[in-house]
Amino acid sequence: MKNSVKIFTKAVLLLLLVAAALPQLVKAQQSNAKILPEPGYYNMQIGDLPVTVLSDGTNPLPLGTLLLNAKPGQLKNSFASNFLNTTVDASDNAFLIRTGGKLILVDAGCGDLLGPSFGQLTKSLQNAGVQPGQINAVLLTHMHPDHCGGLMRNGKMVFPNATVYFAKAEGAFWLSEEHLKNAPAAFKAYFQNAQNSVLPYVKAGKTVTFNPGEKLFPGITTVGTPGHTPGHTSYAIESNGEKLLILGDLVHAAAVQFADPDIAISFDSDPKQAVITRKRIFNDAAKGKYLIAGEHLSFPGVGHLKVKGNGYEFVPANYTTLVSK
Repeated sequence: MKNSVKIFTKAVLLLLLVAAALPQLVKAQQSNAKILPEPGYYNMQIGDLPVTVLSDGTNPLPLGTLLLNAKPGQLKNSFASNFLNTTVDASDNAFLIRTGGKLILVDAGCGDLLGPSFGQLTKSLQNAGVQPGQINAVLLTHMHPDHCGGLMRNGKMVFPNATVYFAKAEGAFWLSEEHLKNAPAAFKAYFQNAQNSVLPYVKAGKTVTFNPGEKLFPGITTVGTPGHTPGHTSYAIESNGEKLLILGDLVHAAAVQFADPDIAISFDSDPKQAVITRKRIFNDAAKGKYLIAGEHLSFPGVGHLKVKGNGYEFVPANYTTLVSK
């Protein structure tokens, strides 16, 4: 109980910090958001497992305001060296894995919660030849609106035949009526969105909770990566000696956080823990030389990490090679 209170207190303090950035974020979304024409899916292969990266769209993030722990001038210089300004169009990616005769979706996108340039996941899924009713399971990395909002639309389940999986710690935090009651007024919507998106599946008996490290389906194992949220989870996809780690929200700003993983973001419920987790995962990925995929990296957001100086360098995958396997 004490740990739960401590986690909630940290989260509330960070939510208050984000509140200061929200007006700029909303302004950026309204003025710069564009619905980009794109097929919205990318097919690849991990061993014997077909994996499809799905786009839920893009939206501008004022990263110069949202990122934490940066030295004076660091952000501007880092973005400039990558030919970017500090407001960056961020992708929102999801992943479809075919395994054991089932269609498994990692994250559900925004639905209609975050504006018209997001919420494209269902269209991307259909472009890839899959109907929402065919999905057997949705694995949530966490319950922020851009990852769970797409579970529901117009009061109806978008994936009526799917079971929704999430970490026990994640559900205990976001689905708590007490946490909703005690949340800052400006952020009650975060809890309400999570509950409106997930609780209909809970009430229908269509949810499963897990602890970190559990294997959910053939070739799919949960990896506990707390910090961004209390129960944030990454997913390891493994087959025939090949591996892809779906990071979730361990990284938002590729131009900065790979080179300097000490940089956190205001959306992290526990920035210190998020930094520790990011370093652990980045180090393992660089040593293991396996593929990683970021949900907010430029679509399709798949590549390798290698050590560079005191940080890391992200090397985008050779997508032609991935497809031709």
